[in-house]
Amino acid sequence: MDGMFQVICAEGSTQLRLVPATDDGEGISINDVVEYLNYHNVDFQVPEISAAISSLNAETVVEINNKTMLPLREAMLMEVRDEGMTCVARFLPPSDKGEKMDAEEIMGDLKHKGIKFGIDTEAINNFCRDRNYMQEIVVARGKEPVQGQDAYIEYMFNTDLKARPTLLEDGSVDFFHLNIINHVGKDELLARLHREVPGKYGSDVMGARIKPKDVRKKVLRFGRNITLSEDKNEIFSNCDGHVSLVDGRVFVSNVMQVENVDTSTGNIEYEGNVQVNGNVATNFSVHAKGNVEVRGVVEGAEIIAGGNITIARGMNGMSKGKLKAGGNVIAQFIENSYVEAAGYVESGSIMHSEILAGTEVHVNGKRGFISGGKVSATIAVDSKILGSDMGTDTTVEIGISPTVKRRHKELKDLIEANEKTINRAIPIMEAARDKYAAGKTLAPEQIDNIKGLAQIVKDKKREQKAYLEEMEELTALLNDEKKSQVVVRDTVYPGVKICISDVSKIIKESVKYCRFIKDRGDVRMVGMN
Repeated sequence: MDGMFQVICAEGSTQLRLVPATDDGEGISINDVVEYLNYHNVDFQVPEISAAISSLNAETVVEINNKTMLPLREAMLMEVRDEGMTCVARFLPPSDKGEKMDAEEIMGDLKHKGIKFGIDTEAINNFCRDRNYMQEIVVARGKEPVQGQDAYIEYMFNTDLKARPTLLEDGSVDFFHLNIINHVGKDELLARLHREVPGKYGSDVMGARIKPKDVRKKVLRFGRNITLSEDKNEIFSNCDGHVSLVDGRVFVSNVMQVENVDTSTGNIEYEGNVQVNGNVATNFSVHAKGNVEVRGVVEGAEIIAGGNITIARGMNGMSKGKLKAGGNVIAQFIENSYVEAAGYVESGSIMHSEILAGTEVHVNGKRGFISGGKVSATIAVDSKILGSDMGTDTTVEIGISPTVKRRHKELKDLIEANEKTINRAIPIMEAARDKYAAGKTLAPEQIDNIKGLAQIVKDKKREQKAYLEEMEELTALLNDEKKSQVVVRDTVYPGVKICISDVSKIIKESVKYCRFIKDRGDVRMVGMN
């Protein structure tokens, strides 16, 4: 049993009854005694009480003053914690002739002090039964909100833009079987929308509602040749063809097939995928919203695709050829060309070309070299050989451009500014709404002002959504930058310049089997993993 104390209100004196703890119970705390006596405005001397408690080994009565006091009722000290989610009480014992509180009185006292939700009647009844004084008892608990679930779209076809060609046993790369074009049949299910699940409000112990996080809604976005189900949760193909996902939009089209792109066809422009069974001649162009597959050679031509560009036998751009893909670029070889891909670039060899990849550049075919020109990527450049023993000027760059970092900071500032504008406008609108609900008349200029604020809030929320989505994408890029590296699986030759973010290094002598990373503000060479 814990130790306990009790005030005795005698005639002509006020006394303190002290009972020591038994077995493993806790002793009397001088701090509890001092807090109790101060709460009831009882005169006392701390040293005398402290000495009595320190030497306590049997029940003792100590006189603390020579005044006659009225009986002291049992009392409750209350504290709200955890941002309003918990209410803790400590009960002070009554004097020898003082009255005790019952459960109904305790609950009424809690409600009077603003505790309206989650009162624990069992804990209160247990106290009334056991009377454990000066101990913390949780008498009310709030309820956390139940978080909802964002909507998401389940695609029934391959949307992985990182599919790569197969490296064969002889070291060559199979550029014909890539499995990056998704064939689809008529009436085939393409995507299913799983709608958002709203959350449920919680409450703190004062009864204030706690709002769950907002859930993100989604809709199915699609183009022609697609049917939407009645409940708007599924989309189906209307024809046999190929399905692609470009910028979050699904479209189905029959592949446009030509033997060659030359004087017999002229330039090609197509809404879907284009398949060229032969070659693309110099000075011609292919523009497609989907993927472009060339099974022959591309000369000094231009190919622009919303999806992937695949060139089975490579490209010699003759210093004017250009490839630009919203997805990946895959080619047997790339020479004297400009190549830009939002995804990765994969090739057997790259010579005297400018390459700009959104993620990675891989050159690991049988020859596997990058020689001459400039190759840039966000995350990694991976090659067997960099440069040549002839000292060809070769530059490799990886990392996020300063423009992206500036945009990331700009978005952060825009989001904060929008939030302030919205937070200033909403209380004004709510106050006007409350006046109107109370039957008060608003002046015409007040009404015009409220309408203007409502439009501003609507516009800012729409902007905020776009800013947050862009911010999420840029944050992912900045996180990936930490993993940036240049991998050399055979030899890097002298004269090669390696740039990682804002630092660079020129290779002075040949090195084999190594990686280059940014470390403490410098480009550092490390071993292979």
